[in-house]
Amino acid sequence: MKTSQDRILTTHVGSLPRPDALVDLLLKRDRHEPYSKDELGQAVSAAVDAIVAKQVAIGVDVVSDGESSKAGYATYVRERLSGFSDETYVAKPNRDFQDFPGLMERLVGRPHEGKATSRRLCCTGAVRIVDESASRTDIANMKSALAKTPATDAFMNAVSPGTVAHFQINRHYKTIGEYFEVLSGVMRPEYEAIVASGLVLQVDSPDLAMSFHSTFQDLSEADFLKQAEMAVESLNHALANIPRSAVRMHLCWGNYEGPHIYDLPLEKVLPIVLKAKVGALSFEGANPRHAHEWKVWSDKRVPSDLVLLPGVLDTSTNFVEHPELVAQRIEQYASVVGRERVIASSDCGFSTFAGQGKIHPGVAFKKLESLVQGAQIASRRLWG
Repeated sequence: MKTSQDRILTTHVGSLPRPDALVDLLLKRDRHEPYSKDELGQAVSAAVDAIVAKQVAIGVDVVSDGESSKAGYATYVRERLSGFSDETYVAKPNRDFQDFPGLMERLVGRPHEGKATSRRLCCTGAVRIVDESASRTDIANMKSALAKTPATDAFMNAVSPGTVAHFQINRHYKTIGEYFEVLSGVMRPEYEAIVASGLVLQVDSPDLAMSFHSTFQDLSEADFLKQAEMAVESLNHALANIPRSAVRMHLCWGNYEGPHIYDLPLEKVLPIVLKAKVGALSFEGANPRHAHEWKVWSDKRVPSDLVLLPGVLDTSTNFVEHPELVAQRIEQYASVVGRERVIASSDCGFSTFAGQGKIHPGVAFKKLESLVQGAQIASRRLWG
C-alpha cells in the first residue's frame, strides 16, 4: 500500500457513477430479468477502462474499478454465493427517519407505504461459494485497465462478513455468530485473490457503525457493540493469510442524507474498529454529523502504523467542497497523526448501488477534482 511520502495522496471509497447502459444491464441481472452475459461482460470491461482513465486524468492517486461490475457493494455476493432466496426481509426505516414522518418520502420522492423502505433477500440456506470466476474477472478487468492507464496505486472493494449479514438478514443459522463464521470462510478466497493480484484490498465494513440505527436497531448499545466485536473477529479470521499492510477498511454510518441523530459516536465504536487486521482505515470525516470527530484521533491510542483515509468530501450533497476547505480538513488529520499517515478520501462511495444516489455524476467528478486540488494545497503547506 502506497502512503503519502512527499505529498498527500488522494483516493476515494470505491464506487463511482456507471454508464446508464451498464446500469440497465446490472439491474436486469440483479432482478433476474433476461440479459446478454456477453453484452454485460463487454460493457463492464469498457466501463472499467474508462473509469480508471478518468480517475488518473483528474489526478486521483489510488484508484478503483468504480465497482463497475456490481449492482450493489453489499449485495453482489448473491451472484457468487448460495443460500440467499427470494424470501424477502422488510426492513424498518432507519431509526433517525422514524422521528420525522414524511422526511424519507420527501428525500426519495415516493409515496410513504407506512412500513417498508426497502426489501432485501434473506439467508435461508447454507451459504457456499458457487462462482469464483466473477472475482477473477473483476481482477483481470482492473489489471487490464491499469496496464493501459497506470496509476500511483490501486485497490479493489470487497464486502465484509458483517455487512453481508446486515444486507442479507439471517433466517437459517442458529446464531449470528455462526452466520459470521460461515461468511468469513466464503469471503476469504475473494480477499486473498485480490491481494495476490497485487491490488490493495478494501473491505467495506459500514455494518460496524451503520447497523446500530438500521438493521440491528432493536439491539441495545452494549449488545450491538458485542456483535460488532464478533464481526471484526470474523473479518480477521478471513484476513488471516493477508499482510495487514495490504488491506484498508471502510467504516461509515450510512451514505444517505438524513438526520443521523442516532449515529453511534466514533469514540464508542473506534476501540472495536482498531482491532481489525488492516493497515488503513477509511471513514466519514466531512459530513455535518461527523466532521468534528477528527479530534477523537488525538484522544485514542492509534496504532503507529495505521494510515488514515479521512473523508474530506461529503458524498450525500451536491455541494462541491472548495479546495481550501479540503486542504484544511486534511491538515487537521495531519496535525494529529502526521502527514505521512494521511491519504485524502471521500466519506463514502458516489454510487453504492447502481442507478441510485442523489449525487449527479458530473458533480461527483467535480468533487474529486476539488479533492486533488485541496491535497495539492495541503501538500505545499505541510512539506513547504
